[in-house]
Amino acid sequence: MKKKICLLILALAFCIFMSWADEPGKIYKENNSTPSCMEKCAESTYYQNVRIKKFPIAMQCWTFRKFSFFDTLQKTKELGIEYLQPYPGQMLSKDIPDVRFGHNLTDEQIKLVREKLKETGLKLVSYGVVDIGKTEESMRKVFDFAKKMGIKTIVTEPKDDDFSILERLVKEYNINIAIHNHPEPSKYARPEKVLANVKDYDERIGACADTGHWMRGGLIPTEALRLLKGRIRDVHIKDRNEFGTKEAYDVPFGQGKANIYEILAELTLQNYDGYLTIEYENEEEVWNPSPSVRKGIDYIKSITYYEDYEEILSRSYGRYSKHGWNHYGPGYFQLDEKDGILKSQGGMGLFWYSVKKYKDFILELDYMCSNKFTNSGIFLRVPEVPVNNDYIYHSFEIQINDAGEGIHKTGSVYDAVAPSVDAFKPAGEWNHMKIAFKGSHIQVELNGVRLIDWDAEPRGKVKDFAVDGYIGLQNHDSQSPVYFRNIYVKEL
Repeated sequence: MKKKICLLILALAFCIFMSWADEPGKIYKENNSTPSCMEKCAESTYYQNVRIKKFPIAMQCWTFRKFSFFDTLQKTKELGIEYLQPYPGQMLSKDIPDVRFGHNLTDEQIKLVREKLKETGLKLVSYGVVDIGKTEESMRKVFDFAKKMGIKTIVTEPKDDDFSILERLVKEYNINIAIHNHPEPSKYARPEKVLANVKDYDERIGACADTGHWMRGGLIPTEALRLLKGRIRDVHIKDRNEFGTKEAYDVPFGQGKANIYEILAELTLQNYDGYLTIEYENEEEVWNPSPSVRKGIDYIKSITYYEDYEEILSRSYGRYSKHGWNHYGPGYFQLDEKDGILKSQGGMGLFWYSVKKYKDFILELDYMCSNKFTNSGIFLRVPEVPVNNDYIYHSFEIQINDAGEGIHKTGSVYDAVAPSVDAFKPAGEWNHMKIAFKGSHIQVELNGVRLIDWDAEPRGKVKDFAVDGYIGLQNHDSQSPVYFRNIYVKEL
């Protein structure tokens, strides 16, 4: 008996020691093996319900490295891509084979590039991977070039750990720096190193997350992305057939081991606002990468929940704004410009999207109540610019009021139709609401549960309703604010 107890104690001690020995947050795949069942189950649970946002796609010109820059413009346009990330050293044109694209172009050559971009309707959004040197003079030359070309992000691998000069230039030019992760022996191969270098500097200095190079080093891309949360300024999106082997090669998105779905889900959760920059490096397809790139783009579209939607709380250069929105009545909505969260203040008023009227549409958004007495609503087809409270008699309101009853409860068409069931989450948790208004038919889903399926008619306070109108959010009072985020509309 004592012997069994001793063996049990030794086994327990060994398990504790092994758990201590394991590095927290470890992001390597041991011996190039796949994650354990427990890891995969945890990851799937974490990402399975994420509604993937639509990210703008850019072409890293290295994909067409066997062609000239001008040829790349045409090939990129044929793929339906509007944005480019050129790299230094690509032949500019077959007509002038000795001239290479980069920050050493003459003013006349830059003018020629601009003309070609205008002709094809494409735009340069980033530049790299470029050696910016160690001196302010060499760095400034790259920043000056980026400014001339309208480029907002420079992708590089700085040689020094001191980023003080770089930070000063970032502030002066308002241009991002994205540190790229070539595989070892590159100093930035591991995300921990990138984070250590950027964390104390201006937030515009961050990472260019190359998922393919992480895979070459045996790193799980989603784990690396989590570590760099808030500092990702560009993504070189790649999928490879294997982890951690020199023989691995690029494949169309969704056909490899990167798990592109989870990568995009993680970027969605981080509210990443940059580009998915396609860099396809399969050497067997170097003379014709377009078919595989097209397959990859189709896959990304197929898993993007908001592919055909418009986000109507606008964002540019990493900041949200209330541009296009107006407010009628008392109170207002406060906006967190970084996270894109609206918070109601006072009331009762209406925050309405004035850019356009919507006829048949699907509206999806997240909302959160501050307490169980939070009162708000979502107005549909407000017929005219609100100048008084008359709009409430000519447009339907989808109610938010967990403490209400029947036709005045969360999910109801206010004063008209009660929700079939309660599906709201407790105050302090985000809810997802989906509203479809087609012709005179209204459907309302809350957290995936259908609450309303109704052929609308004038009822309750509503005397009549229009065939099209504005969308509005209600602020009700000061005691129990409501929060909104992720406001998307799909016209039918």
